[in-house]
Amino acid sequence: MDSSISSSASLSPLKFRCFDPTYAYSATTANHSRLLSNLSPRSFAVNSRSSMETSENSERKIVTGDAGYVLEDVPHLTDYVLDLPTYPNPLQDNPSYSVVKQYFVNLDDTVAQKIVVQKDGPRGTHFRRAGPRQKIYFESDEVYACIVTCGGLCPGLNTVIREIVCGLHHMYGVNKVLGIEGGYRGFYARNTIPLTPKVVNYIHKRGGTILGTSRGGHDTSKIVDSIQDRGINQVYIIGGDGTQRGASVIFEEIRRRGLKVAVAGIPKTIDNDIPVIDKSFGFDTAVEEAQRAINAAHVEAESIENGIGVVKLMGRYSGFIAMYATLASRDVDCCLIPESPFYLEGPGGLLEYVEKRLKENGHMVIVIAEGAGQDLLSESKRSKDHQDASGNKLLQDVGLWISQKIKDHFAKRKMMPINLKYIDPTYMIRAVPSNASDNVYSTLLAHSAIHGAMAGYTGFTVGPVNGRHAYIPFHRIIEKQNKVVITDRMWARLLSSTNQPSFIDPRDITRSKREEEEQQQQQKPLLSGESYMLEAEPKPQ
Repeated sequence: MDSSISSSASLSPLKFRCFDPTYAYSATTANHSRLLSNLSPRSFAVNSRSSMETSENSERKIVTGDAGYVLEDVPHLTDYVLDLPTYPNPLQDNPSYSVVKQYFVNLDDTVAQKIVVQKDGPRGTHFRRAGPRQKIYFESDEVYACIVTCGGLCPGLNTVIREIVCGLHHMYGVNKVLGIEGGYRGFYARNTIPLTPKVVNYIHKRGGTILGTSRGGHDTSKIVDSIQDRGINQVYIIGGDGTQRGASVIFEEIRRRGLKVAVAGIPKTIDNDIPVIDKSFGFDTAVEEAQRAINAAHVEAESIENGIGVVKLMGRYSGFIAMYATLASRDVDCCLIPESPFYLEGPGGLLEYVEKRLKENGHMVIVIAEGAGQDLLSESKRSKDHQDASGNKLLQDVGLWISQKIKDHFAKRKMMPINLKYIDPTYMIRAVPSNASDNVYSTLLAHSAIHGAMAGYTGFTVGPVNGRHAYIPFHRIIEKQNKVVITDRMWARLLSSTNQPSFIDPRDITRSKREEEEQQQQQKPLLSGESYMLEAEPKPQ
């Protein structure tokens, strides 16, 4: 985690003129930008490998450099608000930071998305490094910030709120911070709480969020009208991928209106399903709390003949909590997640494995993520066409369903009496305060977001990438979900720990291989065309 600022990642020969505070806007620059906007990122990358240039359009900013270097940059207020003054960063006069060797990160510091590379391979994608800048675009008295929390509960929400308020006050002297109550709809319902360091001092010891939360309620025009009417110029939005998608739309509307308002996202998802970043806050706490439920299920199961403990954990689309809790526990005999399909009946099925395990050990523990096995639920029970206010598919209780299937199987075959206990700790886990690890992590997220907003960056989400905090464009956060890779070593470690079969139907393997071969055949002409373009490119003299 980015707990200190160093210059080890500096790329001193490279200059990002677009965001250099000393770089003045000019008509030449405007013409140059218009020319660049006519080029696609792909064509621009091919045509400018030898020198460092910037391309930008309404969606993304791409900076390319030598040796396959690509920077996916974030927007800046100076992109659409001209002649903004800059101010010296007050951190350099802050007594608490007097021991820091380097107050500010270099303008051209970036963080690599992929750190395992080959000797002759490209340097790959990078993101702008988070941290304080020497020049800022807001005076302390000018800042009027607001904080909103959206979506489901997650350990650490109150810590992030606390650290944004305290960080703005203690690092930048900001005294006007507003809490928006009840999620996005709180903007236009005019529900607010003035936030001061005194108000938020002890909230990190409580679960939930003092601001309240909700799903849905996103009305872009009303939200931005409220921001504009109140004179808010920094917006901190805490939430998952749906919330960050809403934040992206808010930023686009603010940019369209030409407002000097920085929009910063802090990613929140207990499922750890946000891509690019190493992990989301609250995940460590969730895994730790899940151990209590697993331990209880194990005690129940081993205390009675043919005991079975079934524990359902969070994980609508991604099974990270179930996987990590299983690995940490070592008491689990079977872990079922959305990414790994399974079937019940027949050779190699789940029910056969349950029989085998009970005969060997006399008891077993099953951990299942809430999104696992939804395709196996009968059509009458599955609610695939129903969604909550955030657009998430409403899921049936797969834990109850699979528990009943196991009971019916053994009752039908009359082979042995079983004693099954089902535990669902989902809402208990979501509501607990964050642990020490998540408290520290939440602090770093909040401070990184503050530094970015004060430096004039906007339209970004903050998070650690390979241990270093970075500013990530919204589109990279919302374009897909982070999922467990069942061909990865981590899943293999789990299979080795539980000794469970893969439950993969041989027909699925054959179908998957066939689809992969078809995709490769479709890509061959494109790849050969790209190779031709690169070979045909004239070399610089």
